[in-house]
This record gives sequence, structure tokens and C-alpha cells, in this order.
Amino acid sequence: FSADRQGLVLGEGAGMVVLETYEHAMARGATILAEIAGAGLSGDASDIVAPTIEGPEAAMRFCLVDARLNPEDIDYINAHGTGTKANDQIETAAIKRVFGDHASRLSISSTKSMHAHCLGASGALELIACVMAIREGIVPPTANFRETDADCDLDITPNVARERKVRAAISNGFAFGGTNAVLAFKAV
Repeated sequence: FSADRQGLVLGEGAGMVVLETYEHAMARGATILAEIAGAGLSGDASDIVAPTIEGPEAAMRFCLVDARLNPEDIDYINAHGTGTKANDQIETAAIKRVFGDHASRLSISSTKSMHAHCLGASGALELIACVMAIREGIVPPTANFRETDADCDLDITPNVARERKVRAAISNGFAFGGTNAVLAFKAV
């Protein structure tokens, strides 16, 4: 999200989570870290590489509806945040459309700034970041932020993690070809 960004860096990584029903976790006495509250999907298919505002906007809206959450319930967004001007500016505009006045109160970060774009593994890594933000009350930073971009004027948690109570979070994943997926997580 820094004005002087020069695009994404590919990385290698993996993340794994255990998903189970609430009832099963309670029966075995598990420590429940968070709840996957909902998901939203959209496909805009207008261009193989150029993002649209409408696709990410629709996925975030569908996710909030599925999770039975209002925009004001969200405290943190793990942005798709690839570090390209097109993606970051489109994602910022879509967040503003979905969250309205609440957008300025959100904590947003791109953890790809630290683990790079691990392609298929990015979703799992970012899910873990959201769950830990809820669990620990710490929003991860957007690393290497140096200069504000006028088109990305939201709170992107620059360079240093921040303590904040996170009751609910979403993780955005917007892929080439217009495939958009958003997951919502809640504290339990």
C-alpha cells in the first residue's frame, strides 16, 4: 500500500489449520481459537489480470451476509494486498464501498508484505493471521510501508503490529481471472 511500491514478490510457504464443528471441539475439550463465520465468492471474469471494483465488493458483501455480520462488526481486514498499484487501489475502493464510514475505523494490513505471495498457500497463511489477530488482540503490520498513496488512504497498520481488540475479521483473496473469495472469522 506504500506509494513507492513496485509490485509483488512470490514466496513459498504453507499453513495448516484444523477445522471441526463446534460440538465436536467442545466434546473433546479443545481450545477453540475462532469461528469461521461465513464466506463470500464472486467471479467478475472481465479480464485475466486486471481487477475490478465490483468483484471484490460483491465477495465482501456476500461474506458479511453469510456470516450474519454488519460492516460495523468487522475490526480487521487482512487485505489481498499484493503490492501492485492496480490491486491495492481497487481493493481500497471496494472496502470503502462495502464499509462506508466504518472503513476509516478498520485496521487493515497485507501480511503478504512479510510472507510474500505464496499463491495457493496465501489463503491459509492469511486465515491464520486473522485467527491470531482475534485471539491475541494484535493486528499484524503492513511491512515496508514508506509513503502514503492518496488512493489507498485507509489505516493499513504501517510497519509495526498494533494492539487492538478484534471481535471479527475478514480475509480477502482476489485472484487472476476475477475469482474472488472472502472469509469471515469471529471470536468465540
